[in-house]
Amino acid sequence: GKLEMLLLLLSGSRSSKTFKPKKNIPEGSHQYELLKHAEATLGSGNLRQAVMLPEGEDLNEWIAVNTVDFFNQINMLYGTITEFCTESSCPVMSAGPRYEYHWADGTNIKKPIKCSAPKYIDYLMTWVQDQLDDETLFPSKIGGCSCVHWDGPSWLCHTLIPACPYLPGVPFPKNFMSVAKTILKRLFRVYAHIYHQHFDSVMRLQEEAHLNTSFKHFIFFVQEFSLIDRRELAPLHELIEKLGSKDR
Repeated sequence: GKLEMLLLLLSGSRSSKTFKPKKNIPEGSHQYELLKHAEATLGSGNLRQAVMLPEGEDLNEWIAVNTVDFFNQINMLYGTITEFCTESSCPVMSAGPRYEYHWADGTNIKKPIKCSAPKYIDYLMTWVQDQLDDETLFPSKIGGCSCVHWDGPSWLCHTLIPACPYLPGVPFPKNFMSVAKTILKRLFRVYAHIYHQHFDSVMRLQEEAHLNTSFKHFIFFVQEFSLIDRRELAPLHELIEKLGSKDR
């Protein structure tokens, strides 16, 4: 999208190296339209307004589209500094001296394990990718009828074209919001690690504007819908306060 092109231009060719494969939202889908809407409103420069739920849209779908976008952004940002985040430079996954993270995903690794930051972030991004690829959790057919004549919200198709033989889009599962919250909570830790342990590298690469804009967008989004507990945000509390006060 235009936003990615802009980010690529801002940061030279380095950002074309993503840490994990990019997660694409199918073109032509309703989610793709939502993503385009998000990019257009971001361009206006008012981030508080840009994160608000667009009128008439489904909250779950808005959170899904933005979660995929944040995954792609963090993927790109971390991709620029992977050479500096190594087993020897970061033997533990931390965000400053007071915060250390141990990995567990509840299925493959049930008991939290202490591991290096690159290993932790690899586990984390792979886990997020698995959630985003799970059609029962993040249905790509959501909100759009699979009817070829229709590209609007599925319920409207069935109102306007009662004879439509297709079933409406797949709904989000009941546990969607709790999964989305866990994804965002974990993605925050990658931002926290980059800020605390690698900000000098980010500065050297002249990526700080890119990192700050991405993080500010992320924070305003999770604040708008209360998606991450305040305690979880503690490692970057001062930065969050500063970003918020500039905007009041």
